[in-house]
Amino acid sequence: MEIKNYLDSTYLKTPVQAGLSPDENKAVVQSFIQEAIDEKFKLIMIRPDYVSLAKEMISAAGSKVLVGTVIGFPEGTYTTQEKLNEAHKAIEDGVDELDFVCNYKAFQNKEIELVKTEIVQCTQLGLSNHKVVKWIIEVAALNDQEIVQLSALIKNTVIAHFKEEYYQDVFVKSSTGFYQTEAGKPNGATFPSIIMMLENSSPLPVKAAGGVRSYDEAVAMINLGVKRIGTSSAKAIAKGESTNNNY
Repeated sequence: MEIKNYLDSTYLKTPVQAGLSPDENKAVVQSFIQEAIDEKFKLIMIRPDYVSLAKEMISAAGSKVLVGTVIGFPEGTYTTQEKLNEAHKAIEDGVDELDFVCNYKAFQNKEIELVKTEIVQCTQLGLSNHKVVKWIIEVAALNDQEIVQLSALIKNTVIAHFKEEYYQDVFVKSSTGFYQTEAGKPNGATFPSIIMMLENSSPLPVKAAGGVRSYDEAVAMINLGVKRIGTSSAKAIAKGESTNNNY
């Protein structure tokens, strides 16, 4: 198994969240991009503001690293049009993959048609521009029944509106890594949540994000059937090490 083919190296903190100045945070982003190039990771996942920078660095290096970004991040409550606008800009900047935060709060409020509409319109935008699309459901904010139902809703909506050849390019993804949990509960992927996602989103692929902190955990997730792993500790995992990072 070539673990690096599964790793989406991730840095999504704003300057405020990182406790850094804008220039300092940009330097951290650049270091993550360079590391992804050097280590030949599958993808570098960054905020939309840095997509152009990543594409420039990767092109200059002659690298094949893909660039992904997050849309409607992290709360997911942006309107469908706001998500489309943000995704349009990222596409113009050269992004390869779009990770949309599903409006899981609308789902919890039984606004199912709203959720279906954003899934169809945003997925259509991505696929029509030859981009991989991922839908983040934020498992830490959902109970088991909601994880099952939202995974199935995304799957059924995609199957109803897109051809089978596109299923491999529409993922269901576990987490943003930014959801605030109580009492130290996990805010990212767990084995029970990933199993529920795999069982209810197939044939769509699954990405485990947040909470995968060691090579052994990553391999176990892949053996379950996960196709991608989002982590801020890609290098440590690739080297067979463990990490205490929270994403």
